[in-house]
Amino acid sequence: MIKKLVFATNNTHKTDEVANILAPEYQVLNLKDINCLVDIPETGDTFAENATLKSTYVYQNYHLDCFADDSGLEVEALNNEPGIFSARYSGIKDDNTNLQLLLKNLEGKSDRKARFKTVISLLKNGENHLFEGVIEGTIRTEPTGSKGFGYDPIFQPDGYDITFAEMEMSEKNKISHRALAMQKLIDFLRNDNS
Repeated sequence: MIKKLVFATNNTHKTDEVANILAPEYQVLNLKDINCLVDIPETGDTFAENATLKSTYVYQNYHLDCFADDSGLEVEALNNEPGIFSARYSGIKDDNTNLQLLLKNLEGKSDRKARFKTVISLLKNGENHLFEGVIEGTIRTEPTGSKGFGYDPIFQPDGYDITFAEMEMSEKNKISHRALAMQKLIDFLRNDNS
């Protein structure tokens, strides 16, 4: 029997990607598929709390197993800002405005260590399972590259001499924080017999 699993996102590309990996054991649905039109509040203090708020909302209101993720950039010299506020660091959801504010806040700082982090919350049969993916890197002094989004043009992952925004999507998807967390989730689901 095919199991239904909701990915708490409206991004059909992300949904399709996971659906292809988990087929035929799972039918992966997104928020539109279950007619969830609510902007689920992310009021937690950590990535794990925000991801869990989203998966719990779907599980409690739609009675379907669900997973949700929350991601962001943590910069050591800025006390791990922007963290959970990565998408609205400047007060608005605008990638370039947020990126420019981050660069301004880093002016004069020699420590440019940073990490991208994703936490996935899977609520399955009433139990919450968390999966984390982290990629370490540094923040460049100016943006380079046109691929990707958010802080990708200034994030250079350790072991590379290019930013996320200069990488082909296929390469980024092998090493990114989201890919690492997603792989842990997929491994768990493939080995889960419940």
